[in-house]
Amino acid sequence: MSIDERLDATASASPLAPPAVTPGRRAHDRSRRGSAIVRTLIVAVVGLAAVSPLYWMLAVAFSSRAELLGGRELRLWPREVTFENFERVFASFPVATWFGNSVAIAVVVTLISVSTSLLAGYAFAQLRFRGSTALFFLALATLVLPVQVIMVSLFRIVTATGLYGTYWAVILPVSASAFGLFLARQFMLGIPRELIEAARLDGAGHVQTFLRVVLPLSKPLIAVLVFMSLLSSWNDFAWPLIALRENRLFTLPIGLLYLQGQFGSDYGATMAYALLNVVPIAIVFLVFQRYFVAGFARSGIK
Repeated sequence: MSIDERLDATASASPLAPPAVTPGRRAHDRSRRGSAIVRTLIVAVVGLAAVSPLYWMLAVAFSSRAELLGGRELRLWPREVTFENFERVFASFPVATWFGNSVAIAVVVTLISVSTSLLAGYAFAQLRFRGSTALFFLALATLVLPVQVIMVSLFRIVTATGLYGTYWAVILPVSASAFGLFLARQFMLGIPRELIEAARLDGAGHVQTFLRVVLPLSKPLIAVLVFMSLLSSWNDFAWPLIALRENRLFTLPIGLLYLQGQFGSDYGATMAYALLNVVPIAIVFLVFQRYFVAGFARSGIK
């Protein structure tokens, strides 16, 4: 046997030599590449479908009224970007005041709702008391009740307490969330009891344990609760419309109703106003989205 043949035989027998590519392996690799392409196409189609409403909102909001009414050709973007739709909206309505009202109500509701959800979730997850299971499922049962069922009762309560027509008439009825309680309990059930017991052995009470052990581990949960509460409060329309009676106290969703009454066929102004309502929440989601995903994953929501 020649030297070249011996070298080839040694290389083929060496464990460091790359394995031979069989026809079955090639077929498997092609199948994996094909499935990856299919998944990418599905994600792209779903992403375009999700983004398209926001895109058309932007396109219409920045189009001139003459182009919207007189254009006969389909254009994906206006010929000339204009802010005249926003100018008409701000000139006709106190949008800045309504925006401030929405921010104030959403922030206060979020602070109270997140606090109650965290405290109640800790109690149901880490404390043992008689009737806790029954009370927890009773709280979850309220999720099946549509808000329209309890509006009359809520209206009578806020009227009897003298809160009707104030911010507190909107804030207090939504300051506790059954779904937020469920998320908090599920998340805190995943916190090792050894940490809780170690804190108790060190002399920490329930308040200290909650503040020093549980809260630092609950950042993803807090992010989820904050976003859900902000989104719900920011977009709430039916109850604020009933509970508020003065124009200066209105929120952005209520203002959209009045705008549609005055600018019924003015799609540019309507989309400009709707854009003001959508952009703040979209920015919050984009900035904190990794915390939302982690919070849902660790809360048992698949």
